[in-house]
Amino acid sequence: MSQPRSVPFDALSFVPRFAYGEMAQAAEVAGSADDTDLGAGFVRLSRADIPWQIKYDEVILVLEGEIDVVCDGEVLHAGPRDCIWLPKGTELRYRSDEALVFYAITPADWAAREGQS
Repeated sequence: MSQPRSVPFDALSFVPRFAYGEMAQAAEVAGSADDTDLGAGFVRLSRADIPWQIKYDEVILVLEGEIDVVCDGEVLHAGPRDCIWLPKGTELRYRSDEALVFYAITPADWAAREGQS
């Protein structure tokens, strides 16, 4: 079991995210390696238009920039300090010219559960 810890933003290492690495880079703060159901971290978006069906419950908090999440033709818009809640199974598109967001998801091990680890 992991111990409580502080995670300085400047110590994070952002890595390309899935097939959209030129549009999204992520830095995990907590996840499956911590033996927790909660996954959390930061994502930098740049000229992003990313289709996805989420396999987890997700909360997005915008820190910098703006993001639109398009679900069933509806646009959920968020700017700094705004949040978006997305339930598991939501089909969507993440769209952003430029943003830094914090995310929290559960379950953190969704990829392993989906056979995508």
